[in-house]
Amino acid sequence: MTPKPKIILTPGQHRGKAIVAIRFDYNTDIIKKVKTIKGTKWSQSNKFWYVDKDVFNLSVLFETLKDLAYIDYSALKTKQVTKTFHKQKSINTRKTKRDIPAIFLDTLEQKRYSNSTKEIYSSYFEDFVKHFSGKDLNSITPQEINNYIVELIKRYDISTSQQNQRINAIKFYYEKVLGREKMYFDIKRPKKEKKIPDVLSTTEIKNMIDVTGNLKHKCIISLLYSAGLRRSELVNLKLTDILSDRMLIKVRNSKGKKDRYVGLSKYMLNLLREYYKIYRPKTYVVEGKYEKKYSEESVLKVVKKAAKKAGIKRNITPHMLRHSFATHHLERGTDLRYIQEFLGHNSSKTTEIYTHVAKTDYTKFTNPLDTLYNDTPQKEGNHTPPYFRNKGNKK
Repeated sequence: MTPKPKIILTPGQHRGKAIVAIRFDYNTDIIKKVKTIKGTKWSQSNKFWYVDKDVFNLSVLFETLKDLAYIDYSALKTKQVTKTFHKQKSINTRKTKRDIPAIFLDTLEQKRYSNSTKEIYSSYFEDFVKHFSGKDLNSITPQEINNYIVELIKRYDISTSQQNQRINAIKFYYEKVLGREKMYFDIKRPKKEKKIPDVLSTTEIKNMIDVTGNLKHKCIISLLYSAGLRRSELVNLKLTDILSDRMLIKVRNSKGKKDRYVGLSKYMLNLLREYYKIYRPKTYVVEGKYEKKYSEESVLKVVKKAAKKAGIKRNITPHMLRHSFATHHLERGTDLRYIQEFLGHNSSKTTEIYTHVAKTDYTKFTNPLDTLYNDTPQKEGNHTPPYFRNKGNKK
């Protein structure tokens, strides 16, 4: 695989005017594309293409040339030059100015990595850049990278998970940004630790739900447990994802950009109907102020507060409710294959999640939340939305 050519953009002066120089090794395909960009000119004396700064549009240039070359515009520091490119919220300069190549951040954006992955990769790659400060990143050898990782292990005793994430961040730069061959350098990866997940007992979970007086918070804890949801999945859950006619919850675009179904608890449906009558959410099942999406940080606080109020001394997190959901299903005899589907985990026996979900008869399983309350959906009110209505209800 031949690495893409590189285009370097730099600010400068030409004939008394501020310009942006477009520098690259001779390439007829790139030249043809550059000529199509409005305002581009050739400087015979300097031997580079350029655009007057006052008409320069980075977004247009990037879209025109991104398929032909990697574009390094890290030298363009002024807001005037770059303001047209960053229209969407970015991790780049909003809160923390990253001391890393701008193209690294933009490649993360182009490949639509999750916000958490973008933040982790950027932070770890920034550490890498600072460690090799003053050295050309393109000249760093595989052995130097190995030594860097080993030093982190010895000095800071980083976890195997963090070690792999740091390796992935470095690999992303050399493989995805620079376009080098996969496994360009050989880093010895650790075996993944096989830790037993921390779970809560059914009594502890019931206590957490019962001591929570706030109805919205009660729904949050119950949803996390009854559907085995991740925090990100809960805050992104929409009203239209509650399929009460089929007693299902549709979890969209979860980890790995996959959709899945999970059974809707009867007790959960009752709770959601009661919650809807009071809070009247517009789009998301759980909304914060001004009808905005609830934050993951707020979910964490809700769970910790409930655990403390229930007298649980351990450090409880939302993910422990997900672990508990899976464990309690397994203890009740649910087949592992179905639990994998409920949680959205990858399976060696399937590549298509819908294939297995379509064959699943959710009605033959008792949701673990229902075993705590042994209840059925209550009578619907006049204002019950279609998401929570019983099958056949025409209201």
